[in-house]
Amino acid sequence: MYTHIHQLALEVKKGVEAAHPKVDVELYQVAETLSQEVLDKMHAPPKPDVPIITPDKLTEADGFLFGFPTRFGSVPAQFNAFLDSTGQIWMKGGLDKKFAGFFTSTATQHGGQETTVFTTITYLAHHGINYVPLGSGISYFGDTSELIGGGFWGAATITGSDASRPISEREKEVARFQGKRFAEIVATYIRGAQV
Repeated sequence: MYTHIHQLALEVKKGVEAAHPKVDVELYQVAETLSQEVLDKMHAPPKPDVPIITPDKLTEADGFLFGFPTRFGSVPAQFNAFLDSTGQIWMKGGLDKKFAGFFTSTATQHGGQETTVFTTITYLAHHGINYVPLGSGISYFGDTSELIGGGFWGAATITGSDASRPISEREKEVARFQGKRFAEIVATYIRGAQV
């Protein structure tokens, strides 16, 4: 809504592209379910010029990094609606053996970054999608000298209750690291599968 996830997605994209120059990366957004009137009352800026994804696009990818803000410790309704629309793909096993990871944003330090990922992994399990966590390659996750979103589950940013906090350089670095790590893992699997 306030473009933090879009900004993180751009950093994740840089990381994926850094893993290998021939990796194809496409950015999409899910359809908005709120009316423009409601968005205006929430002082939401215009949406980035990113195409709306359809469930069938997922079948074309080897992996996906889903980014979404946290709503009360879970994914927002817009993303739930998108995931709920994958039922026909699920019936055909269309996403089986693919890969996915998550990155999030919250208004507060304890706004549910981890629970949002926990509650979304169930979709992956039902589809047979392999979950790829961020892991432990970030040396300053134990640093308490500054506010840093994210953790072993995925990159994140903390926006502030009025969404005015910009994404920090360290949060951007974590997003790039996640994109690169994810692409390396997926590429390793795909190369191994082709042998």
